[in-house]
Amino acid sequence: MAPIKPLGEQPDKPVPRVPKSPSRTAQIQAQNRRREYLSRHPSYFDNLEHELADPVLYERLVKRFQSALEREAEGKAKGYGRTLEADLQRGESKLKRLKDGDLESSGGDLEHPWEKPAADKAHGLLLWHAFLEERFVHGLDEDFDYKPVDADEDLDTMIRRDAQDAWFDDEEPSWIDEDESSAQLPTRQGETGVQDF
Repeated sequence: MAPIKPLGEQPDKPVPRVPKSPSRTAQIQAQNRRREYLSRHPSYFDNLEHELADPVLYERLVKRFQSALEREAEGKAKGYGRTLEADLQRGESKLKRLKDGDLESSGGDLEHPWEKPAADKAHGLLLWHAFLEERFVHGLDEDFDYKPVDADEDLDTMIRRDAQDAWFDDEEPSWIDEDESSAQLPTRQGETGVQDF
């Protein structure tokens, strides 16, 4: 192991990063496109089917804060079959967690913000949307066809912005004269609008 140099002896040159592999670059590009898709289509979060992604988490973050009227309206919108399916999956998930010993009170570091308890309804919805976004970006929504999103170059806003910034950085402003000594300042003639009294 190389000795650690004091701050005064550190080289002034930055150490370049190891270039990313083409597969990692493609994965990052697909994830960026998916994030941009979500920002353009916020209606994705309104789908009631997302409850089935993690029924226990949905119950803890969203359902817990709903009023009886809101639950009833959601139940009518989903239908009896979907409500029953969500309840069955919720029960199975709880049993599996108990069997595996993966209780919420097991301690340890929380790696995701949605694993923390929600303070109120708005906070719960925010955490639920964060969970859905992370799930979508990593391609875990089995009901969604990611191919059109991953192939849509129109969603590459960051790449387009970086290319535009590079173009502006490279372009020489047209109003700057290379030889400023030969440039003559325009002289004012006639009515200048300047009061000279």
